[in-house]
Amino acid sequence: MQKQDIKQLCDVIRETSFDIHCYHRSGHLEKIYENALVYRLEKKGIKVEQQYPLSVYDEDGTLLGDFYADLFVDERLIVEVKACKALANEHTAQLLGYLRASRIEDGVLINFGAPKLQIRKYVLNNDF
Repeated sequence: MQKQDIKQLCDVIRETSFDIHCYHRSGHLEKIYENALVYRLEKKGIKVEQQYPLSVYDEDGTLLGDFYADLFVDERLIVEVKACKALANEHTAQLLGYLRASRIEDGVLINFGAPKLQIRKYVLNNDF
């Protein structure tokens, strides 16, 4: 699949997540939904890297530590997968931290654990 507009890519992720949620419903561990999303997106020809490593540096360049985003899609979108009753502020803070650390602008937070699929798109613009 060729690189597409970020909005189109997010639409594909949203539709794929909805299909996964309709089929599997809530009640599985986060890893099941993460694996399902990787499998279905790759079937559509979209490049997905699972447990994508990100490093966090201090202002002087000192490495403070590493963490792993659930998915890095099409070399430009971080996707964080949850399987909980409801999304919380901590989940948003986690994704925004990943975006800041990686200097990637676009991220999606998906919760498969609620009775209704929850999905939120975030854009971190460092130009201000």
